[in-house]
Amino acid sequence: MPRIVAGDLPDPVAPVIVWFRRDLRTSDNPALCEALHSGRPVLPLYILEEDAPRPLTGAARWWLHHSLKALSRDIESLGSRLTLRRGRAADVLKALAVETGARTIVWNRRYERQETGKDCSITSALVAEGLQVEAFDGNLLFSPKDVRNRAGEPFQVFTSFWRCCLQTHPAPDRPRPRPERLPPPPAAASDRLTDWALLPRQPDWAAGIATAWTPGEDSARARLADFLEDSFCCYDRRRDHPDQDATSRLSPHLAFGEISPRQIWHTARMAGAHPSEGFLRQLGWREFSHHTLYHFPHMATTPLRAEFARFPWRDDPQAWQAFVRGRTGYPIVDAGMRALWETGWLHNRVRMIVASFLVKDLMIPWQKGEAWFWDTLVDADLANNACSWQWVAGCGLDSAPYFRIFNPTLQGEKFDPLGVYVRRWVPELAGLPDQAIHRPWEASDSILAKAGVQLGRTYPRPIVDHDQARRRALSAYEGVKSGTPVKAGPGTKREESPEPLLPDLL
Repeated sequence: MPRIVAGDLPDPVAPVIVWFRRDLRTSDNPALCEALHSGRPVLPLYILEEDAPRPLTGAARWWLHHSLKALSRDIESLGSRLTLRRGRAADVLKALAVETGARTIVWNRRYERQETGKDCSITSALVAEGLQVEAFDGNLLFSPKDVRNRAGEPFQVFTSFWRCCLQTHPAPDRPRPRPERLPPPPAAASDRLTDWALLPRQPDWAAGIATAWTPGEDSARARLADFLEDSFCCYDRRRDHPDQDATSRLSPHLAFGEISPRQIWHTARMAGAHPSEGFLRQLGWREFSHHTLYHFPHMATTPLRAEFARFPWRDDPQAWQAFVRGRTGYPIVDAGMRALWETGWLHNRVRMIVASFLVKDLMIPWQKGEAWFWDTLVDADLANNACSWQWVAGCGLDSAPYFRIFNPTLQGEKFDPLGVYVRRWVPELAGLPDQAIHRPWEASDSILAKAGVQLGRTYPRPIVDHDQARRRALSAYEGVKSGTPVKAGPGTKREESPEPLLPDLL
Protein backbone atom coordinates (compact mmCIF):
# COMPACT_ATOMS: atom_id res chain seq x y z
CA MET A 1 0.00 0.00 0.00
CA PRO A 2 1.61 3.33 -1.02
CA ARG A 3 2.11 5.71 1.85
CA ILE A 4 3.84 8.82 3.06
CA VAL A 5 5.73 8.40 6.32
CA ALA A 6 7.09 11.29 8.34
CA GLY A 7 8.26 11.81 11.91
CA ASP A 8 10.06 9.72 14.52
CA LEU A 9 9.50 6.04 15.14
CA PRO A 10 6.57 5.59 17.53
CA ASP A 11 6.47 4.10 21.00
CA PRO A 12 5.23 0.50 20.49
CA VAL A 13 2.52 0.91 23.14
CA ALA A 14 1.42 4.43 22.21
CA PRO A 15 -2.02 4.64 20.53
CA VAL A 16 -2.53 5.37 16.86
CA ILE A 17 -5.02 8.13 15.98
CA VAL A 18 -7.09 7.28 12.91
CA TRP A 19 -8.47 10.52 11.49
CA PHE A 20 -11.69 9.81 9.59
CA ARG A 21 -12.58 12.36 6.93
CA ARG A 22 -14.61 11.57 3.82
CA ASP A 23 -14.09 7.86 4.43
CA LEU A 24 -16.81 7.14 6.98
CA ARG A 25 -16.58 3.37 6.84
CA THR A 26 -14.79 0.56 8.62
CA SER A 27 -14.39 -1.78 5.64
CA ASP A 28 -11.80 -1.08 2.93
CA ASN A 29 -10.38 1.73 5.03
CA PRO A 30 -6.61 1.54 4.55
CA ALA A 31 -5.76 3.94 7.38
CA LEU A 32 -7.85 2.00 9.86
CA CYS A 33 -6.43 -1.31 8.67
CA GLU A 34 -2.84 -0.15 8.97
CA ALA A 35 -3.48 1.24 12.45
CA LEU A 36 -4.99 -2.07 13.49
CA HIS A 37 -2.09 -4.04 12.03
CA SER A 38 0.36 -2.03 14.15
CA GLY A 39 -0.87 -3.96 17.19
CA ARG A 40 -1.19 -0.78 19.21
CA PRO A 41 -4.33 0.84 20.67
CA VAL A 42 -6.43 2.64 18.04
CA LEU A 43 -8.24 5.93 18.59
CA PRO A 44 -10.88 6.64 15.88
CA LEU A 45 -11.39 10.39 15.45
CA TYR A 46 -13.57 12.71 13.41
CA ILE A 47 -12.90 16.46 13.35
CA LEU A 48 -15.47 19.04 12.37
CA GLU A 49 -12.89 21.29 10.74
CA GLU A 50 -13.45 24.96 11.37
CA ASP A 51 -10.77 25.81 8.80
CA ALA A 52 -12.12 23.59 5.99
CA PRO A 53 -11.52 25.14 2.54
CA ARG A 54 -15.21 24.77 1.72
CA PRO A 55 -17.38 23.70 4.66
CA LEU A 56 -20.41 21.53 4.08
CA THR A 57 -23.76 23.28 4.17
CA GLY A 58 -27.45 22.46 4.00
CA ALA A 59 -28.36 18.93 3.00
CA ALA A 60 -24.82 17.57 3.28
CA ARG A 61 -24.66 18.59 6.95
CA TRP A 62 -27.83 16.56 7.54
CA TRP A 63 -26.15 13.58 5.89
CA LEU A 64 -22.94 14.05 7.85
CA HIS A 65 -24.85 13.98 11.14
CA HIS A 66 -26.52 10.67 10.37
CA SER A 67 -23.42 9.19 8.74
CA LEU A 68 -21.41 9.90 11.89
CA LYS A 69 -24.13 8.29 13.98
CA ALA A 70 -23.92 5.20 11.80
CA LEU A 71 -20.12 5.14 11.93
CA SER A 72 -20.16 5.53 15.70
CA ARG A 73 -22.51 2.55 16.01
CA ASP A 74 -20.29 0.46 13.73
CA ILE A 75 -17.16 1.30 15.67
CA GLU A 76 -18.87 0.56 18.99
CA SER A 77 -19.96 -2.84 17.63
CA LEU A 78 -16.27 -3.56 17.03
CA GLY A 79 -15.38 -2.77 20.64
CA SER A 80 -14.17 0.81 20.27
CA ARG A 81 -15.69 4.29 20.12
CA LEU A 82 -15.54 7.33 17.85
CA THR A 83 -14.13 10.52 19.33
CA LEU A 84 -15.59 13.77 18.02
CA ARG A 85 -13.75 17.08 18.17
CA ARG A 86 -14.18 20.40 16.39
CA GLY A 87 -11.63 23.10 15.66
CA ARG A 88 -8.55 23.59 13.51
CA ALA A 89 -7.37 20.13 12.52
CA ALA A 90 -3.69 20.59 13.39
CA ASP A 91 -4.55 22.00 16.81
CA VAL A 92 -7.02 19.21 17.57
CA LEU A 93 -4.58 16.48 16.53
CA LYS A 94 -1.69 17.92 18.54
CA ALA A 95 -3.86 18.33 21.63
CA LEU A 96 -5.26 14.80 21.36
CA ALA A 97 -1.77 13.36 20.95
CA VAL A 98 -0.69 15.07 24.16
CA GLU A 99 -3.81 13.88 26.02
CA THR A 100 -3.49 10.24 24.99
CA GLY A 101 0.23 9.77 24.45
CA ALA A 102 -0.31 8.98 20.77
CA ARG A 103 2.79 9.19 18.61
CA THR A 104 1.29 8.23 15.23
CA ILE A 105 -1.59 9.76 13.24
CA VAL A 106 -2.92 8.13 10.09
CA TRP A 107 -5.50 9.16 7.50
CA ASN A 108 -6.60 8.50 3.95
CA ARG A 109 -5.60 11.08 1.39
CA ARG A 110 -7.78 13.88 0.12
CA TYR A 111 -7.15 14.93 -3.46
CA GLU A 112 -8.52 18.45 -3.83
CA ARG A 113 -5.51 20.73 -4.15
CA GLN A 114 -6.58 23.08 -1.34
CA GLU A 115 -7.02 20.10 0.93
CA THR A 116 -3.74 18.44 -0.10
CA GLY A 117 -1.96 21.72 0.63
CA LYS A 118 -3.69 21.89 3.98
CA ASP A 119 -2.73 18.28 4.74
CA CYS A 120 0.90 19.10 3.97
CA SER A 121 0.75 21.98 6.45
CA ILE A 122 -0.85 19.74 9.06
CA THR A 123 1.82 17.10 8.50
CA SER A 124 4.59 19.65 8.94
CA ALA A 125 3.04 20.93 12.16
CA LEU A 126 2.68 17.42 13.57
CA VAL A 127 6.17 16.29 12.58
CA ALA A 128 7.54 19.40 14.26
CA GLU A 129 5.98 18.03 17.46
CA GLY A 130 7.80 14.73 17.01
CA LEU A 131 4.76 12.84 15.72
CA GLN A 132 4.68 10.27 12.94
CA VAL A 133 2.20 10.81 10.10
CA GLU A 134 1.12 8.24 7.52
CA ALA A 135 -1.26 8.81 4.61
CA PHE A 136 -2.90 6.19 2.41
CA ASP A 137 -4.80 5.97 -0.86
CA GLY A 138 -8.35 4.83 -0.35
CA ASN A 139 -10.88 7.15 -1.99
CA LEU A 140 -10.07 6.94 -5.70
CA LEU A 141 -9.34 4.04 -8.04
CA PHE A 142 -6.22 5.68 -9.49
CA SER A 143 -3.87 8.33 -8.11
CA PRO A 144 -4.06 11.73 -9.86
CA LYS A 145 -0.27 11.89 -9.69
CA ASP A 146 0.09 8.77 -11.81
CA VAL A 147 -2.40 9.20 -14.66
CA ARG A 148 -0.82 11.39 -17.35
CA ASN A 149 -0.74 11.53 -21.13
CA ARG A 150 2.38 10.80 -23.18
CA ALA A 151 3.57 14.36 -22.74
CA GLY A 152 3.34 14.00 -18.98
CA GLU A 153 0.38 16.38 -18.79
CA PRO A 154 -3.04 15.75 -17.22
CA PHE A 155 -5.68 14.44 -19.58
CA GLN A 156 -8.28 16.89 -20.82
CA VAL A 157 -10.51 14.39 -22.65
CA PHE A 158 -12.41 11.76 -20.70
CA THR A 159 -12.24 8.98 -23.29
CA SER A 160 -8.44 9.16 -23.48
CA PHE A 161 -8.19 9.44 -19.70
CA TRP A 162 -10.30 6.37 -19.04
CA ARG A 163 -8.57 4.33 -21.74
CA CYS A 164 -5.22 5.13 -20.11
CA CYS A 165 -6.52 4.13 -16.68
CA LEU A 166 -7.80 0.80 -17.95
CA GLN A 167 -4.98 -0.12 -20.31
CA THR A 168 -1.77 1.20 -18.77
CA HIS A 169 -2.38 1.07 -15.03
CA PRO A 170 -2.88 -1.92 -12.73
CA ALA A 171 -6.44 -2.79 -11.84
CA PRO A 172 -7.64 -1.28 -8.56
CA ASP A 173 -6.58 -3.20 -5.45
CA ARG A 174 -9.11 -5.53 -3.96
CA PRO A 175 -11.02 -4.02 -1.04
CA ARG A 176 -9.83 -4.77 2.46
CA PRO A 177 -12.28 -6.59 4.73
CA ARG A 178 -14.05 -5.05 7.68
CA PRO A 179 -12.10 -5.66 10.91
CA GLU A 180 -13.54 -8.30 13.19
CA ARG A 181 -12.78 -6.15 16.22
CA LEU A 182 -10.94 -3.02 17.32
CA PRO A 183 -8.89 -2.71 20.49
CA PRO A 184 -10.37 -0.53 23.24
CA PRO A 185 -9.30 3.08 22.69
CA PRO A 186 -7.48 5.20 25.26
CA ALA A 187 -9.62 7.56 27.30
CA ALA A 188 -10.36 10.80 25.47
CA ALA A 189 -13.04 13.44 25.87
CA SER A 190 -15.49 13.69 22.98
CA ASP A 191 -17.96 16.29 21.79
CA ARG A 192 -21.60 15.33 21.56
CA LEU A 193 -22.79 15.09 17.99
CA THR A 194 -25.96 16.99 18.79
CA ASP A 195 -23.91 19.95 20.01
CA TRP A 196 -22.57 20.43 16.49
CA ALA A 197 -26.07 21.47 15.33
CA LEU A 198 -25.69 19.85 11.92
CA LEU A 199 -29.43 19.21 11.63
CA PRO A 200 -31.84 21.95 10.53
CA ARG A 201 -33.79 23.85 13.11
CA GLN A 202 -37.44 24.71 12.68
CA PRO A 203 -38.84 24.60 10.13
CA ASP A 204 -37.42 21.13 9.46
CA TRP A 205 -36.79 21.27 5.72
CA ALA A 206 -35.07 17.86 5.83
CA ALA A 207 -38.19 15.75 6.43
CA GLY A 208 -38.33 14.66 2.79
CA ILE A 209 -34.61 13.89 2.79
CA ALA A 210 -35.03 11.71 5.86
CA THR A 211 -37.80 9.78 4.09
CA ALA A 212 -35.69 9.23 0.99
CA TRP A 213 -32.33 8.27 2.49
CA THR A 214 -30.62 6.19 5.17
CA PRO A 215 -26.96 7.24 5.54
CA GLY A 216 -24.31 4.79 6.65
CA GLU A 217 -22.01 2.04 5.46
CA ASP A 218 -24.55 -0.77 5.83
CA SER A 219 -27.10 1.17 3.80
CA ALA A 220 -24.51 1.85 1.09
CA ARG A 221 -23.62 -1.81 0.72
CA ALA A 222 -27.29 -2.82 0.72
CA ARG A 223 -28.05 -0.22 -1.97
CA LEU A 224 -25.26 -1.55 -4.17
CA ALA A 225 -26.48 -5.12 -3.74
CA ASP A 226 -30.07 -4.14 -4.55
CA PHE A 227 -28.99 -2.22 -7.63
CA LEU A 228 -26.91 -5.08 -9.00
CA GLU A 229 -29.77 -7.51 -8.42
CA ASP A 230 -32.68 -5.40 -9.66
CA SER A 231 -31.53 -2.66 -12.04
CA PHE A 232 -28.04 -3.39 -13.29
CA CYS A 233 -29.21 -5.59 -16.16
CA CYS A 234 -31.19 -2.73 -17.73
CA TYR A 235 -29.03 0.17 -16.57
CA ASP A 236 -27.93 1.28 -20.05
CA ARG A 237 -31.49 1.29 -21.40
CA ARG A 238 -33.17 3.02 -18.47
CA ARG A 239 -30.56 5.21 -16.78
CA ASP A 240 -31.68 8.39 -18.58
CA HIS A 241 -35.32 8.07 -17.54
CA PRO A 242 -36.06 9.86 -14.26
CA ASP A 243 -39.48 8.22 -14.03
CA GLN A 244 -37.77 4.83 -13.54
CA ASP A 245 -35.73 3.65 -10.58
CA ALA A 246 -32.81 2.52 -12.72
CA THR A 247 -29.74 4.18 -11.21
CA SER A 248 -27.70 3.06 -8.22
CA ARG A 249 -28.24 6.25 -6.13
CA LEU A 250 -24.86 5.57 -4.56
CA SER A 251 -23.55 9.10 -5.06
CA PRO A 252 -24.09 10.38 -1.47
CA HIS A 253 -22.62 7.20 -0.01
CA LEU A 254 -19.57 7.66 -2.25
CA ALA A 255 -19.32 11.35 -1.44
CA PHE A 256 -19.02 10.61 2.27
CA GLY A 257 -16.90 7.52 1.80
CA GLU A 258 -19.45 5.13 3.28
CA ILE A 259 -18.50 2.84 0.43
CA SER A 260 -15.24 2.93 -1.49
CA PRO A 261 -14.91 3.04 -5.29
CA ARG A 262 -12.89 -0.17 -5.06
CA GLN A 263 -15.79 -1.94 -3.36
CA ILE A 264 -18.14 -0.80 -6.10
CA TRP A 265 -15.63 -1.69 -8.82
CA HIS A 266 -14.95 -5.25 -7.71
CA THR A 267 -18.54 -6.04 -6.72
CA ALA A 268 -19.81 -4.78 -10.08
CA ARG A 269 -17.08 -6.66 -11.94
CA MET A 270 -18.21 -9.87 -10.27
CA ALA A 271 -21.73 -9.09 -11.48
CA GLY A 272 -20.49 -8.81 -15.07
CA ALA A 273 -19.91 -5.07 -15.44
CA HIS A 274 -17.34 -4.06 -18.04
CA PRO A 275 -15.06 -1.14 -17.07
CA SER A 276 -15.23 0.60 -20.43
CA GLU A 277 -19.00 0.92 -20.61
CA GLY A 278 -22.20 1.49 -18.69
CA PHE A 279 -22.17 1.61 -14.92
CA LEU A 280 -18.41 1.41 -14.31
CA ARG A 281 -17.82 4.04 -16.98
CA GLN A 282 -19.78 6.40 -14.73
CA LEU A 283 -17.33 5.57 -11.95
CA GLY A 284 -14.68 6.59 -14.47
CA TRP A 285 -16.34 9.99 -14.85
CA ARG A 286 -16.07 10.43 -11.09
CA GLU A 287 -12.36 9.67 -11.35
CA PHE A 288 -11.97 12.15 -14.22
CA SER A 289 -13.72 14.87 -12.22
CA HIS A 290 -11.50 14.36 -9.18
CA HIS A 291 -8.33 14.19 -11.27
CA THR A 292 -9.33 17.37 -13.10
CA LEU A 293 -9.95 19.23 -9.84
CA TYR A 294 -6.60 18.01 -8.52
CA HIS A 295 -4.79 19.50 -11.51
CA PHE A 296 -7.03 22.58 -11.87
CA PRO A 297 -7.89 23.56 -8.29
CA HIS A 298 -9.87 26.67 -9.23
CA MET A 299 -12.36 24.69 -11.27
CA ALA A 300 -15.19 25.32 -8.79
CA THR A 301 -15.14 29.07 -9.37
CA THR A 302 -13.27 29.80 -12.60
CA PRO A 303 -14.05 28.58 -16.15
CA LEU A 304 -11.35 26.27 -17.45
CA ARG A 305 -11.75 27.78 -20.91
CA ALA A 306 -10.37 31.27 -20.50
CA GLU A 307 -12.61 32.91 -23.10
CA PHE A 308 -15.64 32.29 -20.92
CA ALA A 309 -14.36 34.88 -18.46
CA ARG A 310 -15.79 37.39 -20.98
CA PHE A 311 -19.21 35.75 -21.19
CA PRO A 312 -22.06 38.27 -20.58
CA TRP A 313 -23.88 36.48 -17.79
CA ARG A 314 -27.10 38.03 -16.57
CA ASP A 315 -28.19 39.11 -13.12
CA ASP A 316 -31.91 38.31 -12.91
CA PRO A 317 -33.14 37.76 -9.34
CA GLN A 318 -36.70 37.05 -10.46
CA ALA A 319 -35.59 34.34 -12.87
CA TRP A 320 -33.29 32.87 -10.21
CA GLN A 321 -36.12 32.63 -7.68
CA ALA A 322 -38.39 31.01 -10.25
CA PHE A 323 -35.64 28.50 -11.03
CA VAL A 324 -34.85 27.41 -7.46
CA ARG A 325 -38.54 27.26 -6.49
CA GLY A 326 -39.51 25.14 -9.49
CA ARG A 327 -41.73 27.86 -11.00
CA THR A 328 -40.17 28.36 -14.45
CA GLY A 329 -43.19 27.15 -16.42
CA TYR A 330 -41.18 24.27 -17.92
CA PRO A 331 -42.53 21.13 -16.21
CA ILE A 332 -39.41 18.93 -16.38
CA VAL A 333 -37.25 21.75 -14.98
CA ASP A 334 -39.72 22.51 -12.22
CA ALA A 335 -40.10 18.83 -11.35
CA GLY A 336 -36.35 18.47 -11.02
CA MET A 337 -35.86 21.53 -8.85
CA ARG A 338 -38.69 20.53 -6.53
CA ALA A 339 -37.37 16.97 -6.30
CA LEU A 340 -33.94 18.37 -5.43
CA TRP A 341 -35.37 20.46 -2.61
CA GLU A 342 -37.56 17.68 -1.25
CA THR A 343 -35.09 14.77 -1.41
CA GLY A 344 -31.64 16.37 -1.64
CA TRP A 345 -30.92 14.48 -4.84
CA LEU A 346 -31.47 14.89 -8.54
CA HIS A 347 -31.47 12.34 -11.34
CA ASN A 348 -28.42 12.78 -13.56
CA ARG A 349 -30.38 13.44 -16.77
CA VAL A 350 -32.48 16.04 -14.97
CA ARG A 351 -29.32 17.63 -13.54
CA MET A 352 -28.18 18.26 -17.10
CA ILE A 353 -31.58 19.60 -18.15
CA VAL A 354 -31.90 22.08 -15.28
CA ALA A 355 -28.26 23.14 -15.57
CA SER A 356 -28.62 23.81 -19.28
CA PHE A 357 -31.80 25.79 -18.62
CA LEU A 358 -30.07 27.98 -16.02
CA VAL A 359 -26.90 28.79 -17.97
CA LYS A 360 -28.31 28.88 -21.49
CA ASP A 361 -32.01 29.73 -21.35
CA LEU A 362 -31.61 32.15 -18.44
CA MET A 363 -27.90 32.93 -18.93
CA ILE A 364 -27.37 32.99 -15.18
CA PRO A 365 -23.77 32.10 -14.20
CA TRP A 366 -23.04 28.42 -13.73
CA GLN A 367 -21.21 29.26 -10.49
CA LYS A 368 -24.53 30.27 -8.95
CA GLY A 369 -26.07 26.94 -9.90
CA GLU A 370 -23.02 25.09 -8.60
CA ALA A 371 -23.35 26.87 -5.25
CA TRP A 372 -27.08 26.01 -5.05
CA PHE A 373 -26.33 22.34 -5.72
CA TRP A 374 -23.58 22.42 -3.08
CA ASP A 375 -26.16 23.60 -0.56
CA THR A 376 -29.07 21.34 -1.53
CA LEU A 377 -27.49 18.04 -2.61
CA VAL A 378 -26.89 15.24 -0.12
CA ASP A 379 -24.16 14.05 -2.48
CA ALA A 380 -22.41 17.45 -2.51
CA ASP A 381 -19.03 16.69 -4.03
CA LEU A 382 -16.81 19.56 -5.13
CA ALA A 383 -15.16 17.71 -8.02
CA ASN A 384 -18.28 16.15 -9.50
CA ASN A 385 -20.36 19.27 -8.99
CA ALA A 386 -17.92 21.75 -10.53
CA CYS A 387 -16.86 19.48 -13.39
CA SER A 388 -20.47 18.74 -14.34
CA TRP A 389 -21.55 22.40 -14.27
CA GLN A 390 -18.60 23.40 -16.42
CA TRP A 391 -19.40 20.51 -18.78
CA VAL A 392 -22.95 21.75 -19.29
CA ALA A 393 -21.87 25.38 -19.55
CA GLY A 394 -19.34 24.47 -22.22
CA CYS A 395 -16.42 26.06 -20.40
CA GLY A 396 -14.72 23.00 -18.89
CA LEU A 397 -12.44 20.26 -20.12
CA ASP A 398 -14.02 17.78 -22.52
CA SER A 399 -17.22 19.80 -22.34
CA ALA A 400 -20.37 19.60 -24.36
CA PRO A 401 -20.09 22.32 -27.02
CA TYR A 402 -21.77 25.51 -25.93
CA PHE A 403 -24.18 25.32 -28.85
CA ARG A 404 -25.57 22.05 -27.44
CA ILE A 405 -28.56 23.59 -25.71
CA PHE A 406 -31.13 21.23 -24.27
CA ASN A 407 -34.72 21.94 -25.23
CA PRO A 408 -36.46 21.32 -21.88
CA THR A 409 -39.77 20.41 -23.54
CA LEU A 410 -38.25 17.86 -25.90
CA GLN A 411 -36.07 16.46 -23.12
CA GLY A 412 -39.15 15.95 -20.96
CA GLU A 413 -41.08 14.28 -23.76
CA LYS A 414 -38.17 11.98 -24.60
CA PHE A 415 -37.16 10.88 -21.11
CA ASP A 416 -40.47 11.21 -19.23
CA PRO A 417 -42.87 10.41 -22.08
CA LEU A 418 -45.86 9.57 -19.89
CA GLY A 419 -45.22 12.44 -17.50
CA VAL A 420 -44.77 10.15 -14.48
CA TYR A 421 -41.90 12.21 -13.08
CA VAL A 422 -43.60 15.54 -13.72
CA ARG A 423 -46.89 14.40 -12.19
CA ARG A 424 -45.09 13.29 -9.05
CA TRP A 425 -43.27 16.55 -8.45
CA VAL A 426 -45.61 19.07 -10.11
CA PRO A 427 -48.97 17.74 -8.89
CA GLU A 428 -50.89 20.79 -10.08
CA LEU A 429 -50.34 19.47 -13.63
CA ALA A 430 -51.27 15.85 -12.82
CA GLY A 431 -54.65 16.06 -14.56
CA LEU A 432 -53.22 17.02 -17.95
CA PRO A 433 -53.11 14.36 -20.69
CA ASP A 434 -49.74 12.94 -21.70
CA GLN A 435 -49.51 15.03 -24.86
CA ALA A 436 -49.90 18.26 -22.86
CA ILE A 437 -47.98 17.47 -19.67
CA HIS A 438 -44.67 18.90 -20.96
CA ARG A 439 -46.18 21.87 -22.82
CA PRO A 440 -49.21 23.10 -20.86
CA TRP A 441 -49.02 26.55 -22.48
CA GLU A 442 -50.10 24.94 -25.77
CA ALA A 443 -53.10 23.12 -24.28
CA SER A 444 -56.58 24.33 -25.14
CA ASP A 445 -58.69 26.19 -22.60
CA SER A 446 -60.97 23.18 -22.28
CA ILE A 447 -58.09 20.78 -21.55
CA LEU A 448 -56.64 23.17 -18.98
CA ALA A 449 -60.02 23.69 -17.35
CA LYS A 450 -60.68 19.96 -17.16
CA ALA A 451 -57.27 19.45 -15.49
CA GLY A 452 -57.86 22.35 -13.10
CA VAL A 453 -54.87 24.29 -14.46
CA GLN A 454 -54.94 28.08 -14.62
CA LEU A 455 -51.79 29.32 -16.32
CA GLY A 456 -50.35 32.27 -14.44
CA ARG A 457 -52.18 31.28 -11.27
CA THR A 458 -51.98 27.59 -10.36
CA TYR A 459 -48.97 27.11 -12.63
CA PRO A 460 -46.77 29.78 -14.25
CA ARG A 461 -46.42 30.49 -17.91
CA PRO A 462 -42.86 29.93 -19.22
CA ILE A 463 -40.61 32.69 -17.90
CA VAL A 464 -38.63 32.66 -21.17
CA ASP A 465 -39.35 31.55 -24.72
CA HIS A 466 -36.88 28.74 -25.32
CA ASP A 467 -36.29 29.49 -29.00
CA GLN A 468 -35.59 33.14 -28.31
CA ALA A 469 -33.41 32.28 -25.32
CA ARG A 470 -31.45 29.82 -27.43
CA ARG A 471 -30.74 32.45 -30.08
CA ARG A 472 -29.72 34.93 -27.39
CA ALA A 473 -27.28 32.46 -25.82
CA LEU A 474 -25.74 31.53 -29.16
CA SER A 475 -25.32 35.19 -30.05
CA ALA A 476 -23.55 35.81 -26.75
CA TYR A 477 -21.28 32.83 -27.37
CA GLU A 478 -20.38 34.03 -30.86
CA GLY A 479 -19.47 37.37 -29.34
CA VAL A 480 -17.21 35.69 -26.82
CA LYS A 481 -15.45 33.72 -29.56
CA SER A 482 -14.92 36.84 -31.64
CA GLY A 483 -13.69 38.82 -28.66
CA THR A 484 -16.57 41.30 -28.76
CA PRO A 485 -19.22 39.88 -26.42
CA VAL A 486 -22.75 41.18 -26.95
CA LYS A 487 -25.05 42.35 -24.24
CA ALA A 488 -27.13 39.66 -22.58
CA GLY A 489 -30.43 41.25 -23.47
CA PRO A 490 -33.56 41.90 -21.44
CA GLY A 491 -34.64 40.08 -18.29
CA THR A 492 -37.26 37.39 -17.96
CA LYS A 493 -40.74 37.69 -19.30
CA ARG A 494 -43.08 38.90 -16.54
CA GLU A 495 -46.24 37.08 -15.56
CA GLU A 496 -49.40 38.60 -16.95
CA SER A 497 -51.31 37.79 -13.77
CA PRO A 498 -50.19 37.28 -10.19
CA GLU A 499 -49.44 33.84 -8.79
CA PRO A 500 -49.34 32.75 -5.16
CA LEU A 501 -46.02 33.35 -3.42
CA LEU A 502 -44.10 30.35 -2.13
CA PRO A 503 -42.21 30.46 1.17
CA ASP A 504 -38.48 31.06 1.02
CA LEU A 505 -36.55 27.83 0.51
CA LEU A 506 -33.88 28.64 3.07
